[in-house]
Amino acid sequence: MSTLQLGRLTLRETMTVSETVRDAGRTLTVHGKEVTPLISRTELLERLEGVLGLRGSLVPAIWEEKSERNGYYTITDASADYTDRFRQSIAWVTWKLTLARHGGDTDVDLESRLSGAVRANDFSLAGERWHAPPVGAYGYYTGSTSPSTMTRATTDGAITVYRALPANTSPRWGCAVEDYLRGRARILSSGFERVGTGSTLATDNWELSNGLVRVRPLTVGGSLEVAAFTGSAWRPKTWWADVGGTQISRWESATVLRNDPEQVIVRLVESRSPVGRAVLDLTLRRGSRFVEGYFQRGDSGTLSVYLATAETMTDSTSYVVRSTDDANGNRAIAGSARNFDPHASGGLTRTAATAMDFFVGVVAGGGSAVSGDQATNLRDQYLAALPETTAAIRR
Repeated sequence: MSTLQLGRLTLRETMTVSETVRDAGRTLTVHGKEVTPLISRTELLERLEGVLGLRGSLVPAIWEEKSERNGYYTITDASADYTDRFRQSIAWVTWKLTLARHGGDTDVDLESRLSGAVRANDFSLAGERWHAPPVGAYGYYTGSTSPSTMTRATTDGAITVYRALPANTSPRWGCAVEDYLRGRARILSSGFERVGTGSTLATDNWELSNGLVRVRPLTVGGSLEVAAFTGSAWRPKTWWADVGGTQISRWESATVLRNDPEQVIVRLVESRSPVGRAVLDLTLRRGSRFVEGYFQRGDSGTLSVYLATAETMTDSTSYVVRSTDDANGNRAIAGSARNFDPHASGGLTRTAATAMDFFVGVVAGGGSAVSGDQATNLRDQYLAALPETTAAIRR
């Protein structure tokens, strides 16, 4: 047996690959078997969910023993059979996948299709269109108008962020298959990186990360921990999500809404007393310095997001930012596209509202932040953070 890596999922692959050529192009059919106790039952179920979650995904494929087949593929069909002989402590998953081949990484451009518009805002701001391909991407092309660039140090290496993208442009870029996942947005839970949207998250044990920002739930002293990777280390800060003066100390459910290398979204739900619920959607994009939130309640009232340990923040147009550098040389920042009141602990409050959009993070480098990481840059990048899908295009 050898291994086959399809995006974030590594499988045991049998020796045979079946290939078919039709008018639509070349397809490959691969199959394999995952067995407990060779792997744990938990990992077996994760691979089952991962196989099924791959359907429809564009993935880099890396074969351990068939490297000539390495390249970019779209998973067009996925199936799996699960057998569990609990009394014998044996279980297995037999899986089958059909892959539509786009080509090797020297034959294929990746196209980032950026859609939508700048966030509607109460401040007449245009924002800044930006984009970050994987660490190691090359040959970035936006036509006759070239964007400016900056780099950010992530846990996966230095990622390039392209700024001031021309409007109505879908950037194209190349990427070796082994680099495609570097700098990715990811969701982890109970020690495993999730694939697709079908996996169940442990409500008190999950993590969002893109190598720059890390978000975790808390059960004591705050609602969320939001950490920034600066100075080669994670620098955490604790934030409260608050509904009508009641701090959310524990989330009752966590659901994966999107799980792609370029963007992940998790929805959190908490009951309200005596009836109702609060819902918080968290979005993290590849290359971003901040996590985005959309906080909702059923009735009209107050919604707040603020630091658990108070920091003095200055109120600026559409955001608040710490007045001085903290011990790590950073400055906490929070902002929204809509009018808000600054919170006394450092954060945002909206009154007579059913929803509040926001972003939270840090100005890395504080008063010495480089262009692209300064407070107004982060605000503008939040306003113009566009939806992204990635497609493979033959050169």
